[in-house]
Amino acid sequence: MTESSPTAAVLIIGDEVLSGRTQDTNLNAIARFLAALGIDLMEARTVGDRKAQIVEALNALRAGHDYVFTTGGLGPTHDDITADAVATAFGVGLPEHPEALAILERRYGVEFNAPRRRMARIPEGGTLIANPVTDAPGFQIGNVFVMAGVPKIMTAMLEDVAPRLRTGAVVHARTVRVTRVGEGDVADILSAAARANREISYGSYPFGHGSVGEIGTNLVVRGRDAEAVEAAVAALLEDLEIAGIEAAAI
Repeated sequence: MTESSPTAAVLIIGDEVLSGRTQDTNLNAIARFLAALGIDLMEARTVGDRKAQIVEALNALRAGHDYVFTTGGLGPTHDDITADAVATAFGVGLPEHPEALAILERRYGVEFNAPRRRMARIPEGGTLIANPVTDAPGFQIGNVFVMAGVPKIMTAMLEDVAPRLRTGAVVHARTVRVTRVGEGDVADILSAAARANREISYGSYPFGHGSVGEIGTNLVVRGRDAEAVEAAVAALLEDLEIAGIEAAAI
């Protein structure tokens, strides 16, 4: 990947994810969102609802990447401590944000109680991220984007986040499907291709299980130059043919 491409990390927050009660799908959604913008997702961490742990992870990630995306912990209950942790990480206060307060008052009307009012607290210097699903906003502070954990809400918030990001060159990917041989049979060919072409990323993903059904390996070729990717695929197919291995680009 090129140096000019922005990098990103994801911080998934919530005891419910670590316990297995909730299956996280946000990481996949964010990864796909970033890939379409040419932003390299380099790291992902999952932490529980523990303030010190969130602060430590967030500070490490925001120092090492252009962008950090957090999910979870923005609700009205006592264990929703993400805003508190982010404010601590940045060393700022956590006042009620006038615009967030107005949004929530309109949303809940007479049912706007003290727990829901907690969702209007935004770290000083933060700007709101629109939530078109339930209105309760996320926020951006510095290079950190703090979003809801509910997948439908988080995905909707990304629409407001996208225009704020510096984009890079999109990664192009092609797959070469190798049949009737296992991953180990093509490892040397793939390694040689990777050594010869440092600008291209090569990956191998086996499928099938022994005598049960078809076995083989999907070889994925990735790069930011579409023509270079196509040339790498052609070269790989030629090398496989010379070795007597059946393969096709799909």
